[in-house]
Amino acid sequence: MKIAFLGLGAMGTPMVRHLVKAGHDVTVWNRSRARAEAITGIAIADTPADAVRNAEAVLTSLFDDAAHEAVLFGAGVLDAMAPRALHIALSTISVPLSERLEAEHARRGQRYVAAPVFGRPNVAEAAKLWIVAAGSDEDVARARPLLEPLSRGISVVGTKPRQAHALKIGGNFLISTMIDSLSTAFVFAEAQGIAPDAFLAAVNSALFQSPFYAAYSNVMLHPPEVKGATIALGIKDLSLFRTAAAERGVRLELAEHLNAVLNSAQQSGWASEDWAAGIYKAVRKQAGQGE
Repeated sequence: MKIAFLGLGAMGTPMVRHLVKAGHDVTVWNRSRARAEAITGIAIADTPADAVRNAEAVLTSLFDDAAHEAVLFGAGVLDAMAPRALHIALSTISVPLSERLEAEHARRGQRYVAAPVFGRPNVAEAAKLWIVAAGSDEDVARARPLLEPLSRGISVVGTKPRQAHALKIGGNFLISTMIDSLSTAFVFAEAQGIAPDAFLAAVNSALFQSPFYAAYSNVMLHPPEVKGATIALGIKDLSLFRTAAAERGVRLELAEHLNAVLNSAQQSGWASEDWAAGIYKAVRKQAGQGE
């Protein structure tokens, strides 16, 4: 399939490589051309509109709502896309923006699938992302050949694209609350003279048996040099969650607590710290055990 891929960050770059390997004809655009030049087997466009002009499908992996606004609307991508061209939105964006994109694509006779991904950059490198998708049955079927080379599985969660973005935001919230609860338990364990590693090994074996708990605990206790996500990104995603809940008349106390934890981490100068490690540091500090 003839594809345009917009955004070559830590997630987009490995996804493009997998699409090339799968035999797709890929044209990319990225703000930094040097990042695109490091990938073999692709064409590089000078502008986002040039990238999408003749594409059957356009995949976006951009940072936030503002980046999507600038590229899709400000840079003329939607106007340059052909009728019936399919937009697959891979990023975590707000529910209102997803709704707006659905309306704008419909007005232009284009197609739209939301397909945000779960997984860190190392998971993207291994082509083991989990993708949540929503859109019409026809559009999701068209998207599958492009999503399958990136993932170990796809959950179709509804026919309205906004539903996939809402689920992704909710999933990210659940990860943050898991990290917060693990952090609190580790602080308690340390106060009892129990090493957090030993606490996690015992409790996870006895109760959860979760590779996910083990992986995030390892990141918390042994922060990696290459950050998968940052406190700043966690703040952005939590804001999307709280806004989406408020728009449905729901106020969630746990979200307010987590917002205070993330803001504490940011105020301590840890906005660029790893998401998991930064929350742990903030909880330790609040408990009088950290910096």
